[in-house]
Amino acid sequence: MSTIEMVDYGQLPAVRMRSADGAQAIVTLYGAHLVSWQGADGAERLFCSAASKLDGSRAIRGGVPVIFPQFAERGSGMRHGFARVATWRLQDSGTHDGAAFAVFALEHGDLAPALAQAWPHGFALTLRVEVRGAALALAFEVRNTGLDAFAFSAALHTYFSVGQLARVRIGGVQEGWLHIEDKFDHIFRAIDGPMTLADGGTTLHLEQSGFGDAVVWNPGALDSAALSDMEDAEYQRFVCIEPALIAPLTLAPGAAWRGAHRVGIEVQ
Repeated sequence: MSTIEMVDYGQLPAVRMRSADGAQAIVTLYGAHLVSWQGADGAERLFCSAASKLDGSRAIRGGVPVIFPQFAERGSGMRHGFARVATWRLQDSGTHDGAAFAVFALEHGDLAPALAQAWPHGFALTLRVEVRGAALALAFEVRNTGLDAFAFSAALHTYFSVGQLARVRIGGVQEGWLHIEDKFDHIFRAIDGPMTLADGGTTLHLEQSGFGDAVVWNPGALDSAALSDMEDAEYQRFVCIEPALIAPLTLAPGAAWRGAHRVGIEVQ
């Protein structure tokens, strides 16, 4: 039987959804942050740092941070935007055809005063998370509810758990396989097909729509050691493959943009 329930993740209130076949996900209301995803096989597919704060004092290191309205330092606002450090609302949840889903919402009126002052535009964000079997589906929508147009960038900054960074192969971002052994940070533009993440006997199949770019990132040994919310050797246990909209998109009043991110698990 599929279930939806409120749980605590560290000190953060969260929603746990479980499909009828045992697949499950946990999303914190802080940042609408997907912090755990397990397929029906029970294996954890996302990485979260053991050193990450889970009390709302700073963004969570790992999982799937929601990046909006700015990517990294590409703008004058907060690095990676405010969506990942704002408190979202659970708008809807339920089950259908054996799947479990939850929808999270954030509007300008939900923001703390300092964040609201820094972003004076009317907006409504939703993030829909659905799990079943060997599949995860994320759908992100940005709607302009104000009177003026605004420009934004967005990404779903996905940290995939891997056994060992050096043995990972990434397909679909360039000609041939991409191998990473240490620090790597690159934007792959105009992604027009599926991508794969091969790690030993497991392959993740990634598809995206709406998001035109993909970012592949790992901090490597030196940068990882400098991060207070990551243990030194943890960089070897994940790789980020992020569906992204890097070049700012201007959204007219009343208009909406939608991006989707789907991941399937294949175990050999």
